[in-house]
Amino acid sequence: ISPLCGASQSLRASSFNASSSALLVHSTRNRRPLFTPCFTASSLLMATTSSAPYGNMKIAVTGGTGFIGKLLIKTLLQSGNSVVLLTRSPTAAKSTFASSPSLTTVQFDSLQTPYQSLIEALSGCHAVINLAGEPIVDKRWTNQQKDILVQSRVLSTRKIINAIKTLKDNNNETVVPSVLINGSAVGFYGVDEERSFSEADSCGNDFLADVCRKWEAESEKGKELGMRVVALRTGVVLGKSGGALAKMLPIFAVGLGGPLGSGRQYVSWIHVEDEVGLIVECLKNEKYQGPVNATAPTPVRFGEMCSALGRAMNRPSLIPAPAFALQLLLGEAATGVLDGQK
Repeated sequence: ISPLCGASQSLRASSFNASSSALLVHSTRNRRPLFTPCFTASSLLMATTSSAPYGNMKIAVTGGTGFIGKLLIKTLLQSGNSVVLLTRSPTAAKSTFASSPSLTTVQFDSLQTPYQSLIEALSGCHAVINLAGEPIVDKRWTNQQKDILVQSRVLSTRKIINAIKTLKDNNNETVVPSVLINGSAVGFYGVDEERSFSEADSCGNDFLADVCRKWEAESEKGKELGMRVVALRTGVVLGKSGGALAKMLPIFAVGLGGPLGSGRQYVSWIHVEDEVGLIVECLKNEKYQGPVNATAPTPVRFGEMCSALGRAMNRPSLIPAPAFALQLLLGEAATGVLDGQK
């Protein structure tokens, strides 16, 4: 995946090897660094164009207790912003984050939360970052699970848009969110082993592409309210504390690591700090609107990534997971790890 109008303007060109600038991993033996992020939120110096300067914004966030969300909220708070965390479990969220007078937790469920409580939560916010959604490959894609994958994204976005519309219709002096940064994924483009995709390319025709299409279509309704809408098409997010890498490290540590399937599938990846940095940049500068590919400029074949990880940990990376075994385990969801994009 090539970041055409988004991340390419901030991410340095890099490749997935021991001297690249993409992912920070340390060997448990010698603490030898493998990869580091290309940029971080603290290094972004873009001019602020939102209704309040970055560092003095009130920002609503969904999905804030996930891998990306935890670092995002920490970054937003450290920069002086106020955060309204919309979460299904406010109690668990409070235990995740240190007590801060700038953090408010609000119960939010796309199916159960009354509109009025969401309207009250969004009142006075300058922006909304919507990362909510059921994990893609944690379960087999039964018909019921497919519906959950779609609805967890579409309904939460719809509810947010409708709440903002109500705030605008009330026509009072209250600050109303003017920016929506909405999650999406590089799965929007479908699967192709050789073709390179940019934000200008059309939607694919498989299930994941359809999920992203419906998710983005719902967020686009924010434009009708005069909002600046960003669809963050995120690749595979990597970092030690979560995501794909956290699942791979224990396997590699005992010498059982290796590629999935052929290992030739491309992985369009991004370091979690770069993901958060890009979200911050999207908040700060109005040139970011529409789809933005949140990926490093250079994809890597999965086998090459495993080899680099094995070298960094002084462990072999030769034991592949056969495609048929993954298909038996995950069913159709195996396409998310066996097929690639670049």
